[in-house]
Formats: sequence, C-alpha cells, structure tokens
Amino acid sequence: MKCPTCSHLESRVVDSRVGKEGATIRRRRECDACNYRFTTFERVEEFLPMIVKKDGRREAFDRQKALAGLKRACEKRPVSIETLEQLLDRIEKSLQERGEKEVDAAVIGELVMTELKQLDQVAYVRFASVYRSFKDINEFMFELKDLLDKK
Repeated sequence: MKCPTCSHLESRVVDSRVGKEGATIRRRRECDACNYRFTTFERVEEFLPMIVKKDGRREAFDRQKALAGLKRACEKRPVSIETLEQLLDRIEKSLQERGEKEVDAAVIGELVMTELKQLDQVAYVRFASVYRSFKDINEFMFELKDLLDKK
C-alpha cells in the first residue's frame, strides 16, 4: 500500500478490525520508510452494473463520486457520513439485485432521491434541484409543495 506522505510502496499492518456487519475490514498501517500511520479499508469487490449517462456514455459506478454528491446535498445538515455510507450500501445492493449489466443514470438518481426524501427533506430538495435541473423557482416550489402535501 502506497504511503500517502512519502509514496513509499511498503507498509505493514499494525491493527485490523472488522467493520460493521462484517462487510469491510479497517486496517491501520505504518509506512516502512517514514513511519507515518494511516488507515485503509478493504471490502469485497462486488459486481456493479455500468452506468449509462444521458449522453449515452458508459462509466463504472463510482461510489466516491456518489458519496461526494450526497455530501454536497447534506452539507450543514445533521446527517453523518456513516448514514450516507449506509444509504450508498442500500443503493449498491439494489443495483446488484437488479442483475443488469447496464443501468441508466436516471435509475440511480431516483434511488438516491427516494433515500434522501426519507432521510432529510432539505438534502432531498438540494439534490433534486441539481439532479432535475430546475430551470426556475416555479419548479422548485412545485417540488416543495409536493413534499408538504405528502406530510
């Protein structure tokens, strides 16, 4: 494992712990060159479908990219990173259960919005405004009214 400070390729594992639900292993490592300690996570590589973008491009599902979008939507909201990780776990599981080799990006967007709507409505509206490309305040208000009506 490459050291994040000196880029040396040799490190040793100092401590290993099984993550929640046994899905990950957290490892504390120490660089053999500079003795810097850092944490890595190991998880089973599972098959995830290719994502078909609006313009027809195909790309692999990127958990970190999805997490970055969720973090932006939940910025300054009382939502922990752990909660977002669990949300992504559910989305990945849903994608795997579909058994498809390719999935439209719109499907993932809808899954995220469904999860966010239940988690935090402000984060949901933030995500929806970007995802659905609201063009004016009326579209924004329509989404807010829909949320209020469902309460």
